Order: sequence, then C-alpha cells, then structure tokens
Amino acid sequence: MKVLAVTGYKPMELNIFKPDDQRVSFVKAAIEKRLIGFIEEGLEWVLLSGQMGVELWAGEVLLDLKERYDIKLAIIPPFENQESRWPEAIQQVYQELTMNADFYQPLYKGDYKGAYQFKAKNKWLVDKSDACLILLDDEYPGSNRFFHEEASWTEEEYPIFVITPSDLEDIVEELRMTDSDYWE
Repeated sequence: MKVLAVTGYKPMELNIFKPDDQRVSFVKAAIEKRLIGFIEEGLEWVLLSGQMGVELWAGEVLLDLKERYDIKLAIIPPFENQESRWPEAIQQVYQELTMNADFYQPLYKGDYKGAYQFKAKNKWLVDKSDACLILLDDEYPGSNRFFHEEASWTEEEYPIFVITPSDLEDIVEELRMTDSDYWE
C-alpha cells in the first residue's frame, strides 16, 4: 500500500467543541499509531479532503511525522473555500495544513454548489488510494458513513482499516499508563 485516504467524524459528531479538548489528543494518538505502522510498511502518501475533525487532526499528526519519516500529504477538498464558515481557530489549522501539504488541489473550482461535490470527493479519494483509514463506530455512523459506503462498494480489493471506540479506549489506557502520576 502506497497511498492511504484518512477520514472520520467531524468534531461536533464526537461532541467536541473546543480545539483543546483532551479527547482530541487521544484521537491523534490513535491515528499516529496506525500511520506509523503503515509508513514502516511502505506508505508514501496520505490523502485528506481537509474536512474539520479527524481529517485535520490526521493532517496535524502527519506534519509531525514528516519530521521523522518520508511521508507526503495531499489535501483534496471538494471545492474551494470549504473552510469559509468554520470557526476561526479551525480555519487557521486548515490554512497551515494546506500551506504545508505536498499537494493541494480542490476538486471543483469555486464555492459549494451541491451535495454532488461531496459524493465526487468520496469517489475520487477511493479511486486514488490503495486503502483507507477511518474513525468509525458502526452503532453511531455520522457523515463518514458516506465515505465508508463508497469505499465498501468498490469492485476492486480496497482494504478499509477502522479505528473503533475500543481502539480509542486502548489508547487512553496506554497514555494513562505512561503518566507517572498514574502509578503513585
């Protein structure tokens, strides 16, 4: 696998409303753990559409990993100015990621025109990647279910790697055990 698409929930779908919410660090740790494994097996590119939440967090993780690994980041939003209605702090993260990405190109010129742009984005990401990593709880699918459906419908072998709520619980426990205060 050389190219991986990464996606997941938007922050509000996880009841996360502040950028400094501690749960973001757990999600990032889970993403980092999986990405390092893929990179060490030969992953070269990560594709994101740049949506807020899991994708932006994955982008931040990738910028850190680029300091240690030879990995490239592509951001392919469905249209230009997708961040225009986001909170300012999230817009700044998006701008930093797009400036530091190895490749950035919106699929459609201009602003949002219709839901077809999101469908096209999902199809493009699946078509251009060898596999995907998705944060998903089967019991509570959010907007990420549309990407998951597109990935599931592909006729070619397309591995879907999932970060589950159980994986997040394991990461929380791992991080808790590395905290020296935990053992006192």
